[in-house]
Order: sequence, then C-alpha cells, then structure tokens
Amino acid sequence: MAACRSSVGDCAISTHFRHNEQIRISPVRLINDKEEQIGIVPTAEAMRMARDAGLDLVEVAPTARPPVCRIMDYGKWRYQQQKKEDKSRSGNRGGQLKEVKFRTVKIGDHDLLIKVNHARGFLKEGNKVQFTLQFRGREMAHIDLGRQIMNKVKQELFPVSKIERDARMEGRRMTMVLQPDSSKATKAGAAAKPAKPATGPGAHASGAGSSLNITPRPQADPLPASN
Repeated sequence: MAACRSSVGDCAISTHFRHNEQIRISPVRLINDKEEQIGIVPTAEAMRMARDAGLDLVEVAPTARPPVCRIMDYGKWRYQQQKKEDKSRSGNRGGQLKEVKFRTVKIGDHDLLIKVNHARGFLKEGNKVQFTLQFRGREMAHIDLGRQIMNKVKQELFPVSKIERDARMEGRRMTMVLQPDSSKATKAGAAAKPAKPATGPGAHASGAGSSLNITPRPQADPLPASN
C-alpha cells in the first residue's frame, strides 16, 4: 500500500477523524510527529507513543488495511482548518477572526480579565474571536475547569457578543467562537443616552429634567395710601 503523504489533507476527504480512544482497530500503520514511517504497530503502543509526546494519535486513512495513523496535535490542525473557513466567511462580511489563547486552566482572575478586555476590543471593532484553551499533561482530567473559564468569558462578554460556536474539545484543546452582537450594543447605547431636558413655560419650576431648586421670591408689602 502506498504510504500516506505528510499532509493530513492528502490522506482523507473529511476533516473529522477518529483519534485517541476512538481508534478501536489494531494494529495500525504509524507515522510519528516528525513525519517518519514507523511501520505497523499495535494501537496501544501507538497511543503510548502519542501520550509520551504530549500529542494525539489520529486515524488519517481509515480505509487502508491496516489503517494509517499519525501522531500530531489534532486540536491545532482542526483549529487551523476552522480558522481558514471562518476567515473566508468573515472576509465576505468585512470582519476578521481574532484568537485569544489560554495556555493553562490555572489562569488567574487578573490575567483572565486582561484577555477578556482584549477580546472585548476585537468584538467592538466588528471581529469574531476564537478562544483557545490548551490542556497540558494531567490537566486533561480537569475539563470541567476549562468549561468554567469559557463560561466566565461568555458572561463577561455577553453585552457585546453572541455565541457562534460554543465550547467544545478538539484533541487537547477547548475552543469557542464569539461574534459581535450589534443589537445589544445599540440597546446599551440607547439606555445610556441622557434624557432630553424639558422646555417651555414652567419647566424649571416643575423641576423636569433639572437639578435646580428655585424658591419663589416673596412679594413686597403694598405701600400705604397717601393722604
């Protein structure tokens, strides 16, 4: 069988592949992360090699016998493919796709706020924002912490955005895409607009739209009639 070439796209027609524990058949023909042909190995051994490298085992040619698997960062590859698609779609509407990365689930509140503020600026400029959270080593056992971070981001940016693609796992990454919501920005601007001051007779006396307190001047006593 001709070996799969270096690009994942050369091996299959779909951008969705079985990976890691989803691969049930054994053995597999393995390509390592340096694009070297390892040969036919048991699937358990291939998965061990992928874990040791901190990467994923991806079945890139499922119809081959044995199927071809490659050690790679599946989440990164999926993100790159999605970014190309999103950039193409957003380009037609005049916006861009920006990325905000979280490199660990242990990010502090201050650092999280800084990244959220950067994202808020992107959204106000009319851009979409891709949030990417990288899970490292044993952090894969704490996916729930990643979802908590994404929920905080959604809450902070709710006034200026809406969800285009909710948080989901792709290999060792969790990704989410928010897009600008101009309708919310318009409503917020209208709510913050000051009321128009009242005009016309009696406007100041009634106190409508005014903070001034006006006290009527007392009338002088009438002069006594002259004799």
